[in-house]
Amino acid sequence: MPAIPQKILIIDDEAPIRRFLRPVLEEQGYKALEAATGREGLAIALGERPALVLLDLGLPDMDGLAVLGLLRRESDIPVIVLSARADQDDKIAALDGGAVDYLTKPFGVGELAARIRVALRLVTAAGAPQEPVIVSGELRLDLAKHQVHLGGTEVRLTPIEFHLLSFLAKNAGKVVTHQQLLREVWGQNAVGKEHYLRIYVHQLRNKIEPVPARPRFVRTEPGVGYRFMLAES
Repeated sequence: MPAIPQKILIIDDEAPIRRFLRPVLEEQGYKALEAATGREGLAIALGERPALVLLDLGLPDMDGLAVLGLLRRESDIPVIVLSARADQDDKIAALDGGAVDYLTKPFGVGELAARIRVALRLVTAAGAPQEPVIVSGELRLDLAKHQVHLGGTEVRLTPIEFHLLSFLAKNAGKVVTHQQLLREVWGQNAVGKEHYLRIYVHQLRNKIEPVPARPRFVRTEPGVGYRFMLAES
C-alpha cells in the first residue's frame, strides 16, 4: 500500500508563485495545499493539519507575521517563510516568532527542497526522546557527559562554549537568532549584546572547526544568527 504523501500548505496571494510551487512539491512526493489569504491559510492549516507551511509575509488581508503568531498559538506545525522582504529585521522577527526557516524570493528549487527536508526532520527529532549524543561528521557532542570530540580527540570547552554549542546542536539545521542565543546562554539581561556571541563563536570555531575561517559546523546567517550543520559521518 503506497504511503500517504505529507501535506504542505502554500499561503501566498500570488497565483504564479503557487503554480510554480505546486509541481515542485509534488515532484518531491508531497501533496500541495493552497491559500491566497491569511485567513484562508489559517483555516486550512488548522483543519487539514499539514506537515509544513510555506508562508508569504505580504498577504492582502493580514500581515504574515500575524498569521505566524496565530499558527504558533494553535499548533506546532513548522513554518518556512518565503518572502520578497530581504530586510534582516523581518527575518529576525519571523524566526523569533517561531518560523523554522526563512527564504528570500527568488530562491532555487534545490535550496527550497533541502530546507523542507531539514524542517521535517526537526519535527521528527522533536517528537523523539532527546538523543544524548549528537554527531555531525567527525564532531561528536555528548550532552549527558558534557564532552565534545573531534576526530576521536576530546576538545576542551568552557561551560559557556559548551552551552552555546549544545543549544545550536539541539536546533541543528535551524537558524537560531542572536537574541535567542543570548537569552539561552547569558539570560535576558544580555539581549542586544551581540559582541558576546562574536567573541565566543570565534573561540568555539577555533576549537571545533578543522578550518575556522571556513566553518563546517557553525555557520553564520549574516545579520540574523547562526545555524548548526549536520554533516555526514
